Amino acid sequence: MLPYWSLYLEGRGFSYLEIATLMATIQLTKIVAPSVWGWLGDRTGQRVRLVRFGAITGSLFFVGVFMEPGFYGLLLVMLAFTFFWNAILPLYEVITLRSLGTQREKYGKVRLWGSVGFIGAVALVGGILELIPITLLPWLLLPVFAGIAVSAFLVPSERGERKPPAPKGSLKAIVTHPAVVTFFLMNFLLQVSHGAYYTFFSIHLEQHGYGKLAIGLLWSLGVLAEIGLFLVMHRLTRNFTVRQIAIAALALTMIRWVLIAEVTDMVAVLIFAQLLHAASYGALHAISVQYIQGFFGQHHHGQGQALYSGLTFGAGGALGAWLSGFLVDGFSTSAAFWGGAAAMAIAIVITWRGLRPPPEQ
Repeated sequence: MLPYWSLYLEGRGFSYLEIATLMATIQLTKIVAPSVWGWLGDRTGQRVRLVRFGAITGSLFFVGVFMEPGFYGLLLVMLAFTFFWNAILPLYEVITLRSLGTQREKYGKVRLWGSVGFIGAVALVGGILELIPITLLPWLLLPVFAGIAVSAFLVPSERGERKPPAPKGSLKAIVTHPAVVTFFLMNFLLQVSHGAYYTFFSIHLEQHGYGKLAIGLLWSLGVLAEIGLFLVMHRLTRNFTVRQIAIAALALTMIRWVLIAEVTDMVAVLIFAQLLHAASYGALHAISVQYIQGFFGQHHHGQGQALYSGLTFGAGGALGAWLSGFLVDGFSTSAAFWGGAAAMAIAIVITWRGLRPPPEQ
């Protein structure tokens, strides 16, 4: 959805600010939805059933797109279906880590299959969109949403895992810990910087003469680099500290946005910039998932995952998309990527000063 939805909205005649607002909606519901579903998952232990419910209900609300409502109608449709759609991944993260048990370092090898699916879908849809109008994109997405719902029923149901409550006030103590505050600020700024990428990268490439298939392949290249990173992430975490990995990844992300802003016409440099997605998403997401498990522990794992999704991907992603809309509307798509680079410079300073490793289990 992400590589082509902004192009679809542009094809429907929406302005850059309207596109930014609608794209921000995808991230906005992550502020509330993961907390609601994470709390329900922790309380009932029925995370697989909640994933199934979210997949089916989200798919049904997505059908509202075919009514071709105006800006406000589409805004409501996207708010509705993303509220359920955004519930799926945080719950699956907890299910996966619970299943892995003491073998948490193998998380990347499981997670990479989401990346494989993304590459296949983006390449296929990009090729089809070279032959049909972009306004038919929802018809290509509908079977993907249906496939998510069907696949959710292939995962065995969990037994209820009702656990004794954690000591009173412990969640507040975790959230207010200086290292945890730094962790959330780092990831918040990371997602602010990604606002231009997720909202205007496809439009930026189209303005520089790239076709839809080429755009899809460049998106896929970033995810391919992410897969490679997931395969070796367990080695990196053994040889480097969380702080070292985080600072290096943030610095590479800042370089990536500068390269995309200024040298888009040089294909070789653009390919290198997309390979840096291994750092800007893969490395930081992998250490973040384990960081949350280390700090939030067994009792608050679901709520910790929900806070991570809501405060960073949700609030940070929505703010980044919205701000990038103002930069594109007032200046250019390149200016939006420079804004992302500035956010990364601030994140590096904050991380350098305050990030500390999680406690040993």
